[in-house]
Amino acid sequence: MSTIADNIAQLAERIRSACQAVQRAPDSVMLLAVSKTKPAAALREAYAAGLRDFGENYLQEALGKQQELADLPLSWHFIGPIQSNKTRAIAEHFAWVHSVDRLKIAQRLSEQRPAELPPLNICIQVNVSGEASKSGCTPADLPDLARAISALPRLQLRGLMAIPEPTEDRAAQEAAFAAVQALNNQLRDNLKLPLDTLSMGMSHDLEAAIAQGATWVRIGTALFGARDYSQS
Repeated sequence: MSTIADNIAQLAERIRSACQAVQRAPDSVMLLAVSKTKPAAALREAYAAGLRDFGENYLQEALGKQQELADLPLSWHFIGPIQSNKTRAIAEHFAWVHSVDRLKIAQRLSEQRPAELPPLNICIQVNVSGEASKSGCTPADLPDLARAISALPRLQLRGLMAIPEPTEDRAAQEAAFAAVQALNNQLRDNLKLPLDTLSMGMSHDLEAAIAQGATWVRIGTALFGARDYSQS
C-alpha cells in the first residue's frame, strides 16, 4: 500500500513531466493538498513529506484541523462554497480563498480581514463550463467583478479558479482550461490587473491544466486516497 510520501513523489513526477512537455519550469506549478474529510494525522504526514499548503472545503472541519496542527507552519486555503455567515472565520484563519464568486462575499472578507494579517489572497471562481450545479461567476460577469474586488482593501486579487465539467477527453479538458487562461489574460490586458494565479486541475486532469497555465493544482484523491464522506 502506497504511503502519502510515495504519492507526493509520484505527483511531483507527474507535475515535472507535464511541465517538461510544454517547456515550463516545474517550480512554476504548486501542489495544493485537498485535505477535506482527511484526519489531521494525514496532513501531518504530508507535511513531513514536504507539503505546506492545504485546501479545505468545510469551515468547521478546517478550523478543527488548524487547532490540532497549530504547531506546524501551514498555509491554509479555503476552496469550497462560501456562505455569508462563514466569511469572518475564513477572513481570520486562511491565507488564500479560491472560491469567491460574488462581490458581497469579497466585501465581507475585506471588512473582516484582521489588520495585523497580510492581505487575503483571492481567486475568483469562474463557471467556465456553464454547469447549473457549479458555483462560480459567469465569464460575462467576470470583468466587473474583478474590477470591484481589485479595489477592496485587505484583499489581493491573484487570479482565477475553475472546476470544469469532468471529462476523460484530453482535448476537452485542455479547451476548458484554455478558456480560463484566456479570461485571466483578458483581465490582465484590459484591466491591467497584476494577476499571477490559475488554480485549476485535479487528480484526473492536472496534465491538461498545466498545459494551459495552471499555477496551483488542487490534488486530493491522488494524494490521500479515496475520500470517506460517512463522517462529514
